[in-house]
Amino acid sequence: MEAPLDAMDSSFQKPVAVGQSQAIQVLKEISYGSVAGMISKVFEHPFDLTKVRLQSQVLEGTVRFNGPIDCLTKTFRNEGFLGLYRGLPAPVFGAMAENASLFLAYEQFKSLIRKTILSPSSSSGSSSSDEPLPLRYNALAAGGAGAVTSFILTPIELVKCKMQVQMLVAPSVNAVGGAVKPPGPISVLLGVIRTTGLKGLWLGHTGTFIRETGGTAAWFGTKEYVAGLLLRRRLSRTSHPNSDSDSRTTTTTATTATSKDLLPWESAFSGACAGAAFNIALFPADTVKSAMQTEEELRKGTSTGAGVQPRSTFLGTFKKMYKAQGIRGLYAGCGVTVARSIPSSAIIFVTYDELKKMFG
Repeated sequence: MEAPLDAMDSSFQKPVAVGQSQAIQVLKEISYGSVAGMISKVFEHPFDLTKVRLQSQVLEGTVRFNGPIDCLTKTFRNEGFLGLYRGLPAPVFGAMAENASLFLAYEQFKSLIRKTILSPSSSSGSSSSDEPLPLRYNALAAGGAGAVTSFILTPIELVKCKMQVQMLVAPSVNAVGGAVKPPGPISVLLGVIRTTGLKGLWLGHTGTFIRETGGTAAWFGTKEYVAGLLLRRRLSRTSHPNSDSDSRTTTTTATTATSKDLLPWESAFSGACAGAAFNIALFPADTVKSAMQTEEELRKGTSTGAGVQPRSTFLGTFKKMYKAQGIRGLYAGCGVTVARSIPSSAIIFVTYDELKKMFG
């Protein structure tokens, strides 16, 4: 938004106020995304644990679970209720960081697009921060947000995935004269750094990058598209133009409506559609990523004993998984993931949108 002309007379004071306002808005975006991510992760964690365990067994010689229901049942029977929430602290922190980063970066990329692409070509020379973007630009901004977030998310998901498969190997590998308590998230994190260095925290990053970039474009793009349809449908039904001026007012309202005009159920429904789109878009990339991040824990015995084995590459793991179980193996856990992502994504967007309505 351009500063008013009289700001030229108080150039020292005005920029400070604008800077403070922008800083406050950034903090709000981070807070809204963090709260939304935390709430959704507590709901979805047992299903995420199921997904990771199903993905990680694709390259194993023996099949531990015959499907998501079998995995949930056996996990509850063998590890109890708390076993369903194994590794929860890492993904809760990850969900807070992920959603805060996603929403903040998404808004920043949209602002950048308005300034660099839309403003020069607009007749007025400016583009409002509340003005809806064309869908292709929303998808572009979302893809950029996903790419940025993937660098934050990979180390967090590495720790999460390693913790989620701990109990599958702990009795046979870690038992020394009795059961040994599996390491917590900090111990897992330090263990990775100790054995592979800081670079090792980004094991499987290619998969995360592909999933987050394309998936986030589908996530925000679907949400914006479906929300726009719902808004236009509601506004056209509730308006009854009796004159040309009324008709023009209705059209303007329908085309300039934003997420602040969404009803809670509209945010939830469009968010649910977005959740399904995110996971269906590039799910095999996530499967390969999970297999790479749990390889050390689940397949230690597959090495030939000739020293340290080279780490698997994304393409190499993809080929091995496809050879082992074909397309079916690459989509292991997809059903339960889509099923949990629909309500989870609905929770995220309705929480974020409502917080933004209340606090700006």
